[in-house]
Amino acid sequence: MNAEIVAVGSEMLTEDKVDTNSLYLTGQLNLLGVEVVQKTIVGDDRDRLTAVISDALRRSGIVILSGGLGPTEDDVTRDAVASALGCGQSFRQEISDAIAARFARMQRKMAENNKRQAFVIDGAEVMPNDRGTAPGQWIAAGSKIVILLPGPPKELKAMFEQQCLPRLRGVLPALFIRTLHLRVAGMGESDVDQLIAPVYTKYTNPVTTILAGAGDIQLHLRARCDSAGQADALLEEVSSQIAAILGDRIYTRTGQLLEEVVIAALIERKETASVAESCTGGLLAQRLTATPGSSKAFTCGFITYTEAMKAKVLNVPIALLEKEGAVSEPVARAMAEGARERAGTTYALSVTGFAGPDGGTEANPAGTVYIGLAYPAGCDVRRVQFLGDRARVRMLASQTALDMLRRKLR
Repeated sequence: MNAEIVAVGSEMLTEDKVDTNSLYLTGQLNLLGVEVVQKTIVGDDRDRLTAVISDALRRSGIVILSGGLGPTEDDVTRDAVASALGCGQSFRQEISDAIAARFARMQRKMAENNKRQAFVIDGAEVMPNDRGTAPGQWIAAGSKIVILLPGPPKELKAMFEQQCLPRLRGVLPALFIRTLHLRVAGMGESDVDQLIAPVYTKYTNPVTTILAGAGDIQLHLRARCDSAGQADALLEEVSSQIAAILGDRIYTRTGQLLEEVVIAALIERKETASVAESCTGGLLAQRLTATPGSSKAFTCGFITYTEAMKAKVLNVPIALLEKEGAVSEPVARAMAEGARERAGTTYALSVTGFAGPDGGTEANPAGTVYIGLAYPAGCDVRRVQFLGDRARVRMLASQTALDMLRRKLR
């Protein structure tokens, strides 16, 4: 069975409000084998919400609404659901009394408009709210299920876990959804798709989705089967074919970030790393240190933004800087070797380049970055040319540097 989630409230359409409820509900439904096929955010407009609910009921077996169950005139979820179902509503005195008692426990008098929360759609089961004043409602309308949940996350989560999950388990057939999150470094989205499309397009189950980031491609495989074992076997069947094509460009099968994979590998090998950064301005160190447990493997970072500091902190020869320029292969090499020597680490990464939009030369235009990797047996340097704004160039440079270290650790 498929589901749709409708988040209700004009505040959800503002720039500073994020709909976290739908993420939680999606995770819970997936564990039950229910696929969420659409999410919609609707403002406090009764007619528009009614139309959205009606459309959702035509497409999906389960429709879950969050929010819009409060006491004010702009809380229109109950009215819209009743309209979409062609049902009436009735006032429940016992619900009104329970709300009044809750206010009394807080030494407050219930406002008259709170009685709006005591209206129940015909045929609905009331789901009490032990953390707020808005009760939820469960409606079985033929083969369809409509669930009304309060908007505050602490109320929604408690109600869903205590009252919705048992009901859903009682009506849903056993179905398992399993996902596999592969991440690929050093390739573009179109290149990845061209290579693996002949594999994943043969399957309607699992479904494969490709997500593109700066230097990071995510492959999401989702399988739906009658048992967890069948789903896992199907994921393995498809992912093994993809892995045979992409090889070590896949850096994780569990969705880990690249920096997390690098830190884990360093810890496993009982080795350490440091960084020397110029154009990335500490981004590389920030990504590494954002990883829990990174202190076991990462020791320090040097942000040497000027030529003078490259010479003073990393012992890059002044003559080399004057001859080659700060953005060059020899300087990237000297920075990495200097950082490794100063920090006493097994490995050291260096990044120097023109992040743009200004700067650059004819030989090294804006977007040119040199990345160095010093290790016990030597030092490798890679020249890369990135397109995009300053933030994108910096992110791509840090991603490429981390991937160089990952490959060396393999």
